Amino acid sequence: MRVRVEQTTLPGIGVRHDVLTGTGHRIGVVSHRDGRRELVVFDEDDPDLATVHLALSDAEAAVLADLLGTSVVLGQLSRLTGTDSGGLVTEQVALPAGSGYAGRRLGETKARARTGASIVAVVRDGDIIPSPAPSFRFEAGDSVIVVGTRAGVDGVTAILAESDPDS
Repeated sequence: MRVRVEQTTLPGIGVRHDVLTGTGHRIGVVSHRDGRRELVVFDEDDPDLATVHLALSDAEAAVLADLLGTSVVLGQLSRLTGTDSGGLVTEQVALPAGSGYAGRRLGETKARARTGASIVAVVRDGDIIPSPAPSFRFEAGDSVIVVGTRAGVDGVTAILAESDPDS
């Protein structure tokens, strides 16, 4: 299904971007010239009548964008599971508080070589870091997005739980 986004210039205000959902609802984002943003839900019968206005701070807009972006990516990856993909699993795994990998580089885990699963992104303080390089340093509180077989994802979980990776 192709999604249509409409852009409308609002003279003296900014720009409005609208998406018409498959159920006929119109949702928009108004980006004001001064940087403010509003999430707007329109009346189904009158596309110019807003029934809901939600002002969003920069942080709220960023978190909402991250949530939507992450859910779309994870949703697309999860659709790959099944017989054709050999049982591919996508999971978000927290770096445990006692992990010996806090402060260490991703490459030091050797996760892909040890498990066959890949760490495809890291979520840190609400920010998504896609495709982290082997030189990427983990921090306590990070969550990783892992793609692989069930056994591979479980293996990455076990690796990240190691309290002393050098032993």
